[in-house]
Amino acid sequence: MTATPSSPRIGIAGITGRLGALCAEEAGELLVGGLSRTADATRNIITDPHALAEQCDVIIDVSHASLVAQHAKAFAAGKCAWVLGTTGLDKAAQQAVHDASQKIAVLQAANFSPALTMLLSLARQLGAALPDYDAEIVEAHHRQKLDAPSGTALAIGRAVAKGRGDDFESVKRLDQNGKRPDGAIGFASLRGGQVIGEHELCFFAADEEISLSHRALDRRVFARGALKAAHWLSQPQRSIGLYGMEDALKG
Repeated sequence: MTATPSSPRIGIAGITGRLGALCAEEAGELLVGGLSRTADATRNIITDPHALAEQCDVIIDVSHASLVAQHAKAFAAGKCAWVLGTTGLDKAAQQAVHDASQKIAVLQAANFSPALTMLLSLARQLGAALPDYDAEIVEAHHRQKLDAPSGTALAIGRAVAKGRGDDFESVKRLDQNGKRPDGAIGFASLRGGQVIGEHELCFFAADEEISLSHRALDRRVFARGALKAAHWLSQPQRSIGLYGMEDALKG
């Protein structure tokens, strides 16, 4: 399959979800079809990822973590570029993503917002510059969200840990009821109403503090970011490998 710079054939995994539906709207005439648990022939919504991969140059995946390993194999076999925004992956699913990136171009992001992507870069820089400050991350989402902390919050924590040269799994603290150990990265999650997504990263010292925050005002910002990533990833000159949203923003 050969994509052109202006007209890649786009598929969407999770097309019937809220973000998937918005991605479909943003894709417009470039949309080939989508994946869902229930097929709809009138919209070319199918259940077989192999079949969709054969029709597309790039697939935006905003489905469910339980489907990622299956999608990784199908999209790699179909030589279809893969924009993955699904979070909450276990080690096996993440390994499947890595394996797929050895065969196709994969862009994996916890959040497709351009501004949030820049926040991750700043989080890494602050983590490196302020290694002795206490780092805390607070996030808020709508009451229907299943995972906590959010994938974006965890990505912020990983950025801080990377800046400090720490192992994230060793320093993350999801339960803040006890005494806070030195070097820990703490998380707090709020769920209520229809909050689209709010994240704040705070660094505390005895004599000062600094914070970075991001608030999504319209869920469409994520769809537009995903389409930007899809266009970037499907360029003919893009080599196989694993990319992030920051790569797409560099152009």
